[in-house]
Amino acid sequence: MNIRRIVLDVDKAISRPTLIEIAEAAERVPGVEGLNITVTEIDIETVGMDVTVEGERIDYEMLVSAIESTGAVVHSIDHLAAGTRLIEGVSRQR
Repeated sequence: MNIRRIVLDVDKAISRPTLIEIAEAAERVPGVEGLNITVTEIDIETVGMDVTVEGERIDYEMLVSAIESTGAVVHSIDHLAAGTRLIEGVSRQR
């Protein structure tokens, strides 16, 4: 499958790894052309974040392995776009 965009729900400890370490690990994965890390929650021990990755033929297993090798934990896929082109979300009217 040609994964072109994926948003992962990721947690890390407050002190380590840094966002830079997570970004560097993810950026080395084949197919990754760009990424964003957005902090969504902070509590006493952990930082929750959305990691958005875009590219061509992103290797999902390698991406998760790379992120988790830093000490962070991938909880879920929150968004996935695949195919020959990206389709942006369309609002539904009710």
